[in-house]
Amino acid sequence: MNWELFWIGLYVLTMLIKGIWVSRSIKTQDDYFLGGRTLGPYLATFSIFATWFGAETCIGTAGSVYSEGLSAIHADPLGYTLCLLIMAFFFAKILWRKNITTIPDLFRKRFSGNTEKLAAVLMIPGSIIWAAAQIRALGQIVHANTSVGVDIAVTGAAIVVIGYTMLGGLLADAYNDLIQGIAVIIGIFIVFFAVVSDMGGIGPAMAVIPMDKLSFSGGEGASLGFLGNLELWMVPILGSLMAQELVSRVVASRSEKVAFNSTLRAASLYLMIGCIPVLIGLIGPHYLPNLQDPETLMPMLARTHMSYFFYIIFMGALVSAILSTVDTTLLSASALASHNLVYPTFKNLTEKQQVLVARLGTLASGILAYSIAYSSQSITGLVETASSLGGPSILIITIIALWVKKGNSKNAIFAMVMSMVTWAFTNFVIEIEYPIILTVLMCAVCYFISLPFTKTEESPVAITEPSL
Repeated sequence: MNWELFWIGLYVLTMLIKGIWVSRSIKTQDDYFLGGRTLGPYLATFSIFATWFGAETCIGTAGSVYSEGLSAIHADPLGYTLCLLIMAFFFAKILWRKNITTIPDLFRKRFSGNTEKLAAVLMIPGSIIWAAAQIRALGQIVHANTSVGVDIAVTGAAIVVIGYTMLGGLLADAYNDLIQGIAVIIGIFIVFFAVVSDMGGIGPAMAVIPMDKLSFSGGEGASLGFLGNLELWMVPILGSLMAQELVSRVVASRSEKVAFNSTLRAASLYLMIGCIPVLIGLIGPHYLPNLQDPETLMPMLARTHMSYFFYIIFMGALVSAILSTVDTTLLSASALASHNLVYPTFKNLTEKQQVLVARLGTLASGILAYSIAYSSQSITGLVETASSLGGPSILIITIIALWVKKGNSKNAIFAMVMSMVTWAFTNFVIEIEYPIILTVLMCAVCYFISLPFTKTEESPVAITEPSL
């Protein structure tokens, strides 16, 4: 019997049982998508942290640093930490006051239903691609610890995660995140201290790091100019700031104070724990030089440097990190599709029917995510694609919706369409170092230059009103 597979399976089964138990209390779409807006400080903090701390941090970042050194950390952990800090200080409280389920809800209130639908369509692919990254990571873990092939492992991971997510909704996810977040912290620290202790302490461990790996200017950014390097930082910040995965935790908090404090604490926790895979990636070449697949570094170091008991804890931590992210991304895709596309079209659905539609949306999102995971080769590449797709233009229109009174739905739709045309053109037609920066600028410029061609009266919806 393969005991690693047994313990991983037992852990996942426990999560499934938890989902079934919580599913009995789900009566409305608000219960399913936002946990009834009841998240307290501990649940909200660990839910944000565990959702953000996914496969790309545990596996992808360590592998990238192994190959490129510190020049690879522009996204994880620094970029995503800055993203959380900006959310905490500038957006958490005001978004909580809006009583929304998704960002497109805000667009409907400020602009129109068509703006809401377009925003949802732009945001859904990012959530599905992000889920695909996590499903692939879980498949790689199963493959690394069993004789099961990667394709079969990815398929099995998808079946389990989709089933688990369909049942419990956000509240089950939040409860599991609390457990999973603690497991991640313990597991990551165990593997770090095991490797460092084997080398004789922090000093000897740091001494084996090649000096060229400590440069922030090497790797991918070495051949880029200022704007190209700025682009590398902007992808996680601008692309993920208004991600439904993060917004859902903020608006599901039980008060605006909880929303602010939890996001701030999650950012601190993310930076602290996220630095550990970076250190492991720097030390890794000393132990495992010339790895064909750098993304296997963390699991292989854990297997060779830890006792069986602690190795199982570490594997549980990796599975925890992945599950806590993938169920949230699938829920987010379902929320955007169901709440902002299906419900407005079929307005007479009962609460029970709305919950059913939400669960079917989760299933459909999971199938699409599996298809992408099955055909992809890189975890980190998937996540950065998810961050850049639609997110920057959504951020600009959100800022406008919150603080700019001039303009209407025509301006917003024109800006979003032109920004996505710019993104597609600069990613697939011509090669350019800074497509996200151009996309953001195009969105803002198109909104404001189109104002003279539309009605210029102030919006009747004052976004500064706390009651909105």
